[in-house]
Amino acid sequence: MGETSDKNKKDLIIRLRKIEGQVKGIEKMIESDTCCKNVLVQIAAVKAAVNKIGILMLQDYAKKCMKDELKEMGEKELNDSNIDDIISAITMFVK
Repeated sequence: MGETSDKNKKDLIIRLRKIEGQVKGIEKMIESDTCCKNVLVQIAAVKAAVNKIGILMLQDYAKKCMKDELKEMGEKELNDSNIDDIISAITMFVK
């Protein structure tokens, strides 16, 4: 993940813990035979929350990690390889 600011890291951890709670709630809903529609609504909420975390991670990767990689390589601008790395990260996320 690179060096993420403490604020961003705390935000991600809070989001992950909320998702964990949502998943446990879904498990309880299934155990208690809750209406399928209500379970599906909660599953959709978890999917949206996970996607939000993915977007935040992609932003961090593009803004912070890629800059650090460029500095380490002594480059000042993105080249085709750097762009391919970003595209690869986005592709993995959207699968």
